[in-house]
Amino acid sequence: MKKKNLISVVGPTGIGKTRLAIDLAKHFSTEIVSCDSRQFFSEMKIGTASPSPEELAEAPHHFIGNLTVEEYYSIGQYEEDALQKLNELFEKYETVILVGGSMMYEKAVLEGLNDLPEANDENQKKLQEILDYEGIEKLQEILKELDPEYFAVVDFHNHRRLLRAIDVIWQTDKKYSELIAVSQDSRDFNVIRIGIEAPREELYDRINRRVDIMMEKGLLDEAKGLEKFKHLTALNTVGYAELFKYFDGEWDLDFAISEIKKNSRRYAKRQLTWYRKADDIHYLQLGYSQEDFDGLIEYINEEFQK
Repeated sequence: MKKKNLISVVGPTGIGKTRLAIDLAKHFSTEIVSCDSRQFFSEMKIGTASPSPEELAEAPHHFIGNLTVEEYYSIGQYEEDALQKLNELFEKYETVILVGGSMMYEKAVLEGLNDLPEANDENQKKLQEILDYEGIEKLQEILKELDPEYFAVVDFHNHRRLLRAIDVIWQTDKKYSELIAVSQDSRDFNVIRIGIEAPREELYDRINRRVDIMMEKGLLDEAKGLEKFKHLTALNTVGYAELFKYFDGEWDLDFAISEIKKNSRRYAKRQLTWYRKADDIHYLQLGYSQEDFDGLIEYINEEFQK
């Protein structure tokens, strides 16, 4: 029996993945599965640049705004849900589109996660004390020393990710990056990964402009409405964490906005580091023409034939 096809659209934040995924979905008359972990939450539309109602109407999307910020949702749960959704979609379509810049979530769908040990209570307690008394910087320092490869790509403002990685390293005596690099089991669908690339200055300029647009669209009000949830993991992320400091009177608004831009650029840099290690991504240039898109479709169809 002929295998089904998954086209995974990847790339750094702000590069235009949503548009390309929709164009591909329309061409193949199919649906889109999101692996952008920030866009799962319905209350965070502006700050995560979730697809607009118009974009959502162009092609059916899954895992966009499907949770509330109060729901805890692990990467393991996402892997299970996403595979189930793909199985359903493959009943109807030969080809499905996956899109998002959350590197580990894409990896969970394409390869599966390894059976990592459960959290160790003693380690967690010790790490929580370090966080409470010495701050997140100390955890960043520990992880950087233990596993520089993982530190280069992790969202190091997210203390949960740091706690988890250090705990696993302490338990296994192995680098977290090595443990998650081995695929658990193969998937029974073909995968084609498509990326969009641009000169770094152009990408950074797009990111800066996008933050300004988010502010114009009402990011300040969106963040204000979520201030009571600022202790939750979902809100411990770029675009919200900085504005909470403004609300707390720690920073003025201009500085908070400049920090959102800086942290977004940093995140993009980590994404680029991750994708650069892959040798299976076929790239389109930012601002691709219809001719470029036609060439991409030709490439995809040839790969499917193989």
